[in-house]
Amino acid sequence: MSSNFHSDGTLFIVSGPSGAGKTTLIERVRQQLEPIGISLYFSVSHTTRKPRTGEVDGKSYHFVSQQQFQGMVERGEFLEWAHVHEQRYGTSKGEVVGRLNRGEDVILDIDYQGARQIAEDPWLSERSLNIFIFPPSFDVLEQRLRERGLNTEEEIKTRLGKAIAEIDAYKDFYRYVIINDDLNVATECLKGAVIAKKLQTKTALEAISAMAERFKEERNGKIARGR
Repeated sequence: MSSNFHSDGTLFIVSGPSGAGKTTLIERVRQQLEPIGISLYFSVSHTTRKPRTGEVDGKSYHFVSQQQFQGMVERGEFLEWAHVHEQRYGTSKGEVVGRLNRGEDVILDIDYQGARQIAEDPWLSERSLNIFIFPPSFDVLEQRLRERGLNTEEEIKTRLGKAIAEIDAYKDFYRYVIINDDLNVATECLKGAVIAKKLQTKTALEAISAMAERFKEERNGKIARGR
């Protein structure tokens, strides 16, 4: 286990148009960073849309009714929530904030509307990193949406229309923009962004400072012993 990384409650926010490849990238990065000491908890969102074939409640999403979702909104249970593709999606405040307070690192796959809501919270903003996944072209984005076979023609048109607004949103908001035109390269880019953030956290800097002091003490001890 590397001494470079420490779980310290860092929040990673990944956004981008539907079909940009966020889910695949996040899962690859989580698996590949685990061996070097970076564990990223993936927060499962709540949604009012119906489950698709193969999706599992509690793993893919927490599937809830409109009434249940509204009740959570009114009770202030969401860290962020937004209307996305005519449905509502939200991130549990208790789940994410609780883990951050325990020093766990968390990664979110959320819409840019939700990312902006989180950015308005000073406590969350100072410990978070926003990353936008950019499709290589509009044609490729449309092709990916059609090939995965999860949406109706009307839904595809809605998602493509919304993609323009999402792409415009990245310009002055996201710290890193990754073009997903090659899955392996994009994976390395996302890993690099996570690693760079982890090396700059307060906990990492404090650990380096403590190590520097130990080096001095060891050096002084050797000098005192005449070595």
